[in-house]
Amino acid sequence: MTTKYELKNTQTGKATLLDAMSGTIGPDVINIAPLLKEQGVFTFDPGFMATASTESKITYIDGDAGLLLYRGYPVEQLAEKSTFLEVANLLVYGTLPTKPQLDAFCSSITRHTMINEQLLRFFQGFHHNAHPMAKVAAVVASMAAFYHDSTDINDPRHREIFAHRIIAKLPTIAAAAYKHSLGQPFVYPRNDLRYCTNMLNMFFAVPCEPYAIDPIAAEALDLLFILHADHEQNASTSTVRLAGSTGANPYAAISAGVSALWGPAHGGANEAVLDMLEGIGSAANIDAFLARVKDKHANVRLMGFGHRVYKNFDPRAKIIRGMCYRVLEKLGRTESPLFELALRLEEIALKDEYFVSRKLYPNVDFYSGIIYSALGIPRSMFTVMFAIARTAGWVAHWQEMVSDPHMRIGRPRQLYTGPVKRDYVPIDGR
Repeated sequence: MTTKYELKNTQTGKATLLDAMSGTIGPDVINIAPLLKEQGVFTFDPGFMATASTESKITYIDGDAGLLLYRGYPVEQLAEKSTFLEVANLLVYGTLPTKPQLDAFCSSITRHTMINEQLLRFFQGFHHNAHPMAKVAAVVASMAAFYHDSTDINDPRHREIFAHRIIAKLPTIAAAAYKHSLGQPFVYPRNDLRYCTNMLNMFFAVPCEPYAIDPIAAEALDLLFILHADHEQNASTSTVRLAGSTGANPYAAISAGVSALWGPAHGGANEAVLDMLEGIGSAANIDAFLARVKDKHANVRLMGFGHRVYKNFDPRAKIIRGMCYRVLEKLGRTESPLFELALRLEEIALKDEYFVSRKLYPNVDFYSGIIYSALGIPRSMFTVMFAIARTAGWVAHWQEMVSDPHMRIGRPRQLYTGPVKRDYVPIDGR
């Protein structure tokens, strides 16, 4: 049965019946399309807090229950039993692959990891201390000039080739950005290594001596990538969709997503958590710090706590907290001052009525930066790592959108509060 909602204009008395649309789970949405024609009004929802911008089959979040599903599978199950490439395959194709399907996908990704040699030369045009996200966004956008043989968004095979290429090549681009910042030679990908192992090798190997990859480091990275692979219609995913809705080539759309992710309120939050912990310094300073957080005039934020969607524990934070212990124990850093400080801060904050009443619980960013630091990845690269993982989700959403025969260009409207119509005044009369 279709649910109808009546919206009545209190000035004119005119009523409009709006249809409610139901998904498989989650809140219904109201189709507001008739409002402009029948009532002459737009809806106003700053930040899209209560607006469904699209229909999607990829990811579902229940913020109150702390639930995150990829194609219906709880992220906890995938984190425990799956791998990042299997999750990427799931997001892109919609179902868990059979072993032959997964083997073929992994083989394709492995054999697409090299990038055109001319792209590597692009890095020489950046200053050595340029932010890695600036390099990655620029090089990803430039890929359209090198792989234009498969950018017909209306061709399903072209879309698939693009998906494999961007998932495969982004770690290579990220590693090249890192090596350029160090002044070290680029390390080429190896087809005998798995996805995360290969990436760590490109990051940390040097030509003058062998590099041994710690299995726990590769496992931790794979887990982080699973947890960051997708998160519904977040800012960067919405940016990819909006850019892609114009018919732009897919590399331009992904580059737009990289740029959106760069913001400290989005992908840069884990870097801010470490800055905050270092600023606190020791457990003895936690109470004073939290007092400043509560002071609305102090402009101090508790980074890594709270989430736009989750009003309960972020399910990813629980998983990542356990991996923190494993990584630090394996790498001989069990006495990590920042980790111990993070644990103490979490303990105190979760007993404080101020934060509990506001449902400010640790999110995925609270611990991910500690793991990245333990793996030797510098803070400037944290958001790049996020981008590598989120590319799987971006690609899935882009493919879903462009394969929809009813796709339309995104075109939000506004509440205009500027000057009314006025006449031009010549310069000598102003």
